[in-house]
Order: sequence, then structure tokens, then C-alpha cells
Amino acid sequence: MANGFSIVSDLARHIGQTVTIFTTSGGESGRGFTGVLATVNCNFVRLITQIGPAPGCALGSCCDRERRPFGVEGEQLGGEGRINCSGNRGLGSIVDIPVDRIAAFVHNAVGSGW
Repeated sequence: MANGFSIVSDLARHIGQTVTIFTTSGGESGRGFTGVLATVNCNFVRLITQIGPAPGCALGSCCDRERRPFGVEGEQLGGEGRINCSGNRGLGSIVDIPVDRIAAFVHNAVGSGW
């Protein structure tokens, strides 16, 4: 910490906000990670980079089949119903970044406390 500045305490003020963190690594990871800042500690930060879907069924029972509305003559229509839980619908993703590998981070100036 130099001159009272700590990257960890500055990052912690932005928990819940969308930020971009650039790392000291090369390749694609050096181009930065953008997501909602979820966790900050002395060792790493965690970004939620993709939010997964909400549960498909109440009480977490995972629907047995698709629910489809019935047509005029009683037949089930296709495609408009809720998807069942057996398919791969994207579970979301997170990234953990070691604090000692952070080169810079970008945040919105509005509401940042500066």
C-alpha cells in the first residue's frame, strides 16, 4: 500500500457493480474480464461473467416435461412452453483473478464515491 492506496480496498467499494479487470497475463486473458464484482479479498477477486437462468420450476423440483399451451382442438402446441431442466441451458460463469495479477480495473465514475 503506497500513499494510503490499496487496490483491494478500492475494488471492495465496487462490489455489486460491473467492472472490467485487466490482468498481467498475455493472450485473451490479458484483454480483460468484464462482469459483476461479487467477492474481494486479499488473495483474489471473483467476477460473475455470465448469469445463468432462473430455476425453471417452483420449489426446485425440475419439471418432468415441457409445458405447452393447448390449441383450439386440444392438441399441444410446440415451442411456446417452458423448457424442462434436462437440457444444457447455460449455467452461468465466474472468473477468479489473483490480486497479484491485476494490472488495472475499470469502473463507472457515476456512483463510485469519487
